[in-house]
Amino acid sequence: MRKLFIAFTLITWLSACVQKENTKSAAVKEIETEEITEYGNTLQVFTSAHNSEFKLTPTGTIEFSEFKQPLETESSILVDPTKQFQTFVGIGASLTDAAAETFYKLTKENQAKFLEAYYSIDKGIGYSLSRTTIHSSDFGSESYTYIEEGDAELKTFNIDHDKEFRLPFIKSAIAAAGGKLKMYVSPWSPPAFMKTNNNMLNGGKLKPEFAASWAKYYAKFIKAYEKEGVPIWGLTIQNEPMATQIWESCIYTAEEERDFLKNHLGPTLENEGLGDKKIIVWDHNRDLIFQRASTILNDPDASKYVWGIGFHWYEDWKDGVPMFDNVAKVHEAYPDKNLIFTEGCTESYNLSRIVNEDPKLAERYGKSMINDFNNGTVAWTDWNILLDETGGPNHVGNLCFSPVHGDTRTGELNFTNSYYYIGHFSKFIRPGAKRISSVSSANKLLTTAFINKDKSIVIVAMNQSSEPLTYTVTIGSKTATLDMPAHAIETLLLK
Repeated sequence: MRKLFIAFTLITWLSACVQKENTKSAAVKEIETEEITEYGNTLQVFTSAHNSEFKLTPTGTIEFSEFKQPLETESSILVDPTKQFQTFVGIGASLTDAAAETFYKLTKENQAKFLEAYYSIDKGIGYSLSRTTIHSSDFGSESYTYIEEGDAELKTFNIDHDKEFRLPFIKSAIAAAGGKLKMYVSPWSPPAFMKTNNNMLNGGKLKPEFAASWAKYYAKFIKAYEKEGVPIWGLTIQNEPMATQIWESCIYTAEEERDFLKNHLGPTLENEGLGDKKIIVWDHNRDLIFQRASTILNDPDASKYVWGIGFHWYEDWKDGVPMFDNVAKVHEAYPDKNLIFTEGCTESYNLSRIVNEDPKLAERYGKSMINDFNNGTVAWTDWNILLDETGGPNHVGNLCFSPVHGDTRTGELNFTNSYYYIGHFSKFIRPGAKRISSVSSANKLLTTAFINKDKSIVIVAMNQSSEPLTYTVTIGSKTATLDMPAHAIETLLLK
């Protein structure tokens, strides 16, 4: 009888706890719903469109009306702020030697204009993330390292080279960003003597006997930059480890990258007091991202050092089809790791494409950013933040586009549509935001959406067709109807 009483009492107590928890859950849901219904009834609209005066331009406000059932013949976007996903880290670009050299050939007035345009949230597009190189890449006037050739003990290590242009440029960017800018770093190649081809260019591999020395090189670089007042947030192991390029490059198989990480780089950073730095693997195209991720992350001794997987977009240079699904597959298989877009630019510079406002230049950014974010990406980094009027300088002639070009002959700046397209994301989606559910009913209408920490909702919509588009946006019980020009992108802000 006593046992029955105890059992009855236990059941009663458990039932009360469950009821209390259900009440608590309902209360939480009610609070969340109340927070969402507190938004105003007006969308602020910002538009950029090709061959128009709209360049991240405020183009009015749109009032919500009562819910309208979308029709199959209409283009519509459905947003659900209660469905939240990855936390946003930031958007930015690479501060390369080429960018720094070009920057210091601008007029003082345009140097200030450039910094404000990229780093001011109010007057610019609010970049919060950056990348730079560990010694040289192809984008710069020369190939160089921080040690004398053959110095495996790194006794001659110094970053004096960077003190002329790159370091002052980076410090100016940090100041323009309000004193804080997440910076991660990447090597293009070890010094020549450490490689199987005895050359920094044209591929080759890291010689096994120099693995420990090369790992120490990363640590020395990070400490040297931090001593100069440039905090380093993270690093990638190797830029494009499967590409033999005519510029600085080095090949690692997935197994070689895994073993270098777990046997050398990871332990070295920890021993040097740098274990908090975010280590990013792969740093190459979407095509082989799953194979690289699985090889490294299925090894617990390597995986424990990995913050995330980096990727580029150049697989669509080969066949015109971006492999966005591969990013989603990695996110699905390894949800505890972060995805970060580490590099992208449009190759083969041709000024006429900018002058004639070729929509493919900017739309490559919009399409990639929307799809990458929707597939779980937390951060997005453009390649060179600035290049000159030739698409360089580049010491092997690999000239490319950048969102802003500086004319070193006149000191003037040219802001391309790519700058404005990126700004539709970076200006409004702030670090710490959460991606929320946003679904389009039409292939020509792309969308992604975020909710910021201040509870403002940001919806990005892109019309990649050559015709104007009427579309609706529905959030909860409200629907708004909007018109967008052909080849355009809009940011809708709801506070």
